[in-house]
Amino acid sequence: MKKSLFAVAAATAFTGAAQAQSSVTVYGILDYGYASSYQRNVTGSAGVITNQNTSGFKGSNESTSRLGFRGTEDLGGGTSAFFTVETAINTDQGGIFTSGANGNRQTFLGLSQKGLGSASIGIQYTPIHEAAASTDAANLNNLTGNVIYDKPGGYGSAAGQVVAGSGTTANYTSGMGDNSSYTVRTSNALVLKSERMSGLMAKAMLVQGGKDSNTTTQTIDNSGWGVSLDYTWNKLFVVAAYQAFKNTTLGGGTFTQGYQGANITPGVNAWDNQQYYAATYDFGILKAYAQYVNRKVTNTADVNNYISRSAQQIGVRAPLSSKLQVFAAGGTGSINAGGNNLTPSKFNGWQLGSDYFLSKRTNLYALYGQTATSNNTMATTFGTNAATTNKNSYNASSYAIGIRHTF
Repeated sequence: MKKSLFAVAAATAFTGAAQAQSSVTVYGILDYGYASSYQRNVTGSAGVITNQNTSGFKGSNESTSRLGFRGTEDLGGGTSAFFTVETAINTDQGGIFTSGANGNRQTFLGLSQKGLGSASIGIQYTPIHEAAASTDAANLNNLTGNVIYDKPGGYGSAAGQVVAGSGTTANYTSGMGDNSSYTVRTSNALVLKSERMSGLMAKAMLVQGGKDSNTTTQTIDNSGWGVSLDYTWNKLFVVAAYQAFKNTTLGGGTFTQGYQGANITPGVNAWDNQQYYAATYDFGILKAYAQYVNRKVTNTADVNNYISRSAQQIGVRAPLSSKLQVFAAGGTGSINAGGNNLTPSKFNGWQLGSDYFLSKRTNLYALYGQTATSNNTMATTFGTNAATTNKNSYNASSYAIGIRHTF
């Protein structure tokens, strides 16, 4: 849709200066289908069983529906200015756009220099998320079962409105919450990216943000940084990424994890350290994937009070024909949701799926995922250093069939 009348008109209304752009694009994804989920908890010494089954038509199963604008302007001498503004589309409730921190997916502005790289400032994806997006066999879909990009999946309801995956959000300590493995995006970020040279590409991120409030007598400092390095050689691709965030709230605030899910809200009085390593190899008849992620969020006032999670996953994706692709992925992990007083619990998950491409932009999909956690120590709230909590087992599965269109 590049340079179409609609793209130029929409961007003009949105930016007020589209005529200065040498290239403006409107893009997005719409994803709808039928989804179903099942969840089972066995809690406490009495073995109290809680089951939940939900199903119905909903959006954003394979990919989160979204609408975005991006543009570039040639400044001469190999220098360009560029911008991206992207928001999630609310497919299942009133109002077309998703509100809050999860709705603003990306908003940034930057400069690039040919032969050198680029620099951009705003709300942006983290180095780990960009690395995971290029090394996940399941393409970071929104169903349960992916231990690297963990999601509740399925279909649920809250306050009489249809929402996605409401059922497992209270089970973060199961190890399969909503992006509990790494931070997806952050605000107040400066991101530097090099061009690819001799197969190598480097990225760096610096986060700076703070607030003083006279009414609450609190001084809040949010900061962070991240780096990644990837290398491409023939059919081999390897990447390593590390990122760390810190929040200090003087004058109040208790320790919370923060950065849960795709949210850009930081934690409270927390150090948050994350690392990711992955490799892919294209054998022609199939592409193989291997991933590892580790995260530890620590109370700044008590190093013995922390949440730590690690997971590893392998997968394959193969074309069965020019139009049909299938994938399979599975992994294991462990989580400690209470610090030194709790024993880490184990979890596992796996996914199967297929994509049938009707065209370059439209495909049908079928997805299935399953996860399980046994002998899990459930903290009363996520991140609470509670030594005496009930043991439980947790199982969940979800599937979805639908259609996705990119534009």
